[in-house]
Amino acid sequence: MTPSAVHLAPSPEELSRLAGLIRTYAPYDGDFPLRLPGVAVARSAHVNQHLQHTVQQPALCLVAQGNKSVRIGPDKYEYDPQRLMVYSVQLPVAFQVTQASVAEPFLTFKLDLDPRRIASLSLKIFPDGVHRVQENRGVHQTHSNGAVVNAASRLLEVMGNDREAALIGPLVVDELLIRLLMSPVGAQVAQLGQAESRVGRIARAIDWIQAHYDEPLEVEALAELAHMGVSTFHAHFKAVTSMSPLQFQKHVRLQEARRLLMSSPVDATTASRQVGYQSASQFSREYGRLFGSTPSQDLARLREPGGQPLATL
Repeated sequence: MTPSAVHLAPSPEELSRLAGLIRTYAPYDGDFPLRLPGVAVARSAHVNQHLQHTVQQPALCLVAQGNKSVRIGPDKYEYDPQRLMVYSVQLPVAFQVTQASVAEPFLTFKLDLDPRRIASLSLKIFPDGVHRVQENRGVHQTHSNGAVVNAASRLLEVMGNDREAALIGPLVVDELLIRLLMSPVGAQVAQLGQAESRVGRIARAIDWIQAHYDEPLEVEALAELAHMGVSTFHAHFKAVTSMSPLQFQKHVRLQEARRLLMSSPVDATTASRQVGYQSASQFSREYGRLFGSTPSQDLARLREPGGQPLATL
């Protein structure tokens, strides 16, 4: 297959096929994990009136229908059927579904990215080694292409049968990853499988923050974990995540506090302490900056009908 064919934009028919398959597995609004671990689809028939927040895991995301706006730190991305998104590290994100209706809901497909699988396939795609990537970011956006969309559709087709999902599904996942590695962001994706790449080393620091978000943050220790000097670590961490290590920790803490408030019988002061805040007033200020209202106001809104997003992919 020629490079032009590999990178050809998906046709309306190809997108319609993917959208139809997503509808099959997502009959109403929500996120739907499928038979093969790491494969999921989502549907939303309504736009979000407010920014929604989640922690995005490393994944390939395709939109078959509708539009979505994603914010990571100060950076904003528009996400639609013509543009695919790849997350190569865990990232706190804010998002809004901006185009959706009951007749034409927002429909999306997600495949989690396994670093070991990426590493194995990268050896075949880049036998002479992955060329150096100038831009080290944790999220990559490029034009969608028919080869990737068609592979996603074939993967969804086998999800309806346990035996086919188990036997054929992994083969189609490999094809989908190969198509992604052959795309314009292939070299960036390949870094996910390289533990000592800059992105791989920053990912180690991110994993530590996610696991120890309630503990004091020592940037020197994180830099050592990433095998970098402190100033170099700061620069690369911000390049990958669009925020500083302290800002990243704050986002993780606040999202976890919000989850606690929604799922547990705790008040804001207790939640703030559980996620590592020493000052309840500082927690309330930072909560308001991120979520747009005080913890009590935000909780009341989230508990209203339609207050929480049913689809977060």
